[in-house]
This record gives sequence, C-alpha cells and structure tokens, in this order.
Amino acid sequence: MSENALLSAEQVDFYHNQGYLLHHKPLFSPEKLDKLTGIFEEHLARKGSKLSDELDTPHFHDERLLEFLLADEVLDVVEPIIGPNIALWSSHFICKDPYVGRATPWHEDSAYWRRRVDHFNYIITVWLALDPSNKENGCMRVIPGTHRNGFSEYEAVDATRNTFKSQIKNVDESKAVYFELDRGECSLHDSRIIHGATANTSPHRRCGYTMRYFSTDIKVDTIHPRNDGFKIWLARGKDVAGNSYVNG
Repeated sequence: MSENALLSAEQVDFYHNQGYLLHHKPLFSPEKLDKLTGIFEEHLARKGSKLSDELDTPHFHDERLLEFLLADEVLDVVEPIIGPNIALWSSHFICKDPYVGRATPWHEDSAYWRRRVDHFNYIITVWLALDPSNKENGCMRVIPGTHRNGFSEYEAVDATRNTFKSQIKNVDESKAVYFELDRGECSLHDSRIIHGATANTSPHRRCGYTMRYFSTDIKVDTIHPRNDGFKIWLARGKDVAGNSYVNG
C-alpha cells in the first residue's frame, strides 16, 4: 500500500465518529488526474440530452475508468476505514454547470439503495474534485454524525430545480459542514450520512467523480430489480458474503 495515502488512526476515528473525512492531499498524480479529467470531458461532450449531473456508472461502458476506480491510490485510503476486502459498488460523474447547476437535496445514499444490500455498515464514497469545489459553486455539505440515525423521513421537492424528487424533512442546516476542496483533493463519507449541495449560481463549473466501495461482507441482493444487470468488481482482498463479480 502507498504510505503517502494511508490515513492516521485519528483520521479513521474521526470518520467513524462523524461519518465523513476531508482528505486535503492529491489523490492521483497530476498526470493521472489530467487523464481522468480528459475521460470525463469526453463523456460530457457526448452526453446528449442528459443533464451534466446525470452521468451515472460511466465505468459500466468505459473500462478505462477502472484504472482509477481500482487504483491503489484510492483503495489505500478506503481500506483503513472499511477493511481489506473491498468491492467497487458504483461511480458517478457529478457536474454542476455554471449558473444553472441544480441543487442536490438533503438525502442519504442508503435510502436510494434500500434493500439492494443487506446492511450499510461499511459503504463509503470517495468524492474526487475534478474542479475546485467551494460554497460559491455548490460544494457538498453534510450534517456530521447523522450516519448513526437510521433512515430519515422525506418530502417531495421540485425535480426541475433539484437532482432528486425528494428531500429529508426538517434538516438543521446550521450544523452543516461544507466540503471545500481543491482540484485533485477528495472527501470520504458514509452512505448513511445526511448530505446535499446548494445550486451552482457562480460562473465556475463544479465537477466531481464519486467512487463508491463496500466491504465484501455485505451481500448484494441479486433478486432486487434495481440490481438487475448491475455490475460490481472485486477491488481488493477476497469475497466474504458470496457475491458475484465481473472480475471474480
């Protein structure tokens, strides 16, 4: 494992207690980051009628992304938190265009994956900043410690102005921590934490690449309709729960 990427015991404890961690170090070399950004720009150029925040699971169709998703630079950050047996769950280019980038309502990732897996104890998202991400252009924000709360109650919102059709009720936004990141830095968050982002009303694009992983002691429900055709990769270590992998 790369010594430069390993987290300290204090950082791991902070993550488990608060449900997130800001990793203010370059995740990839400048050359590797430029290569990933180039791939993203290709996807953005041919997205067609899709909005820029809808480029979900691009690695299903573009295996070049596996160079990054299965890279030691990423897995060395993930392993101290979820353990040595790691599977790739999903990835997503999330781009908020200048002035018109939609808000992301308060939500828990786990709510959208409910019943697709048998538990959520060790599912982590690495959010890599391809552009600088700050309050002005709609950076991600979380409510610390809410990964311990269980599923929240949701209410409907306007889907034309938001990336989802619902949001968590009665969130105390005064407790929000904003994930301000330079290009190449990343954040880590638990799938259960309450998080979201404001709209991008600035003249600056805000793009990130989310890379999502789970401990292989989690069982993926192959019968669930949303898992039909869904592909997972064994990223490191061994399978524990009896899942089937593209590369297994």
